[in-house]
Amino acid sequence: MAKYSKKHLPSEKIKDEAMKTARGTKKPGQTKEQTKLISQGIQKGIELYKKKQSEKARELDKKLNKASALPSSLKTSTAQVVEPVVVKGFILPWVLLVLSWFG
Repeated sequence: MAKYSKKHLPSEKIKDEAMKTARGTKKPGQTKEQTKLISQGIQKGIELYKKKQSEKARELDKKLNKASALPSSLKTSTAQVVEPVVVKGFILPWVLLVLSWFG
């Protein structure tokens, strides 16, 4: 027999937050059952959002661990390959300055 059940029960904090939101959007003539259903829908939305955020965080951690696991020699060799870039666009302003003096 499994020690833990597969069904995830929402925390009290999520339940309270969902109920506050459901009561805040309550319309006139809405019954308690309808409000309760709305609250349950909000709970599911909050749980789904938190689940997706934790999945994204796990994926980011995996990528960071994979990047940090690269050998240091590979990192240093790529740093040595980078060559300085010569910018040749600095001549144009000087030419225009000299032409403005003659003009």
